[in-house]
Amino acid sequence: MLFLVIEQFRNGDPLPVRTRFIERGRMLPAGVVYHASWIDPSRARCFQIMEAADAQALEPWVAQWSDIVEFEIVPVLSSADYWSSIQPSSV
Repeated sequence: MLFLVIEQFRNGDPLPVRTRFIERGRMLPAGVVYHASWIDPSRARCFQIMEAADAQALEPWVAQWSDIVEFEIVPVLSSADYWSSIQPSSV
């Protein structure tokens, strides 16, 4: 399952996140895969695509960062997967 993870750096300060990442790495639990990330520099946000069996698998990772990051985790599908799951309505 894919998740869009939106991270808001607490106090708009990305430096604690950078420092921890350099010191400890991403700290992903087993079974969680990082795919890509993008930064919104004007709003101090990071957008990441993660893959895991379910949202609960992300909880240990969130716990490692929640003192310096606020999280929003959104389950997502690729466009191809979404549209292939939609059945055309019969008219």
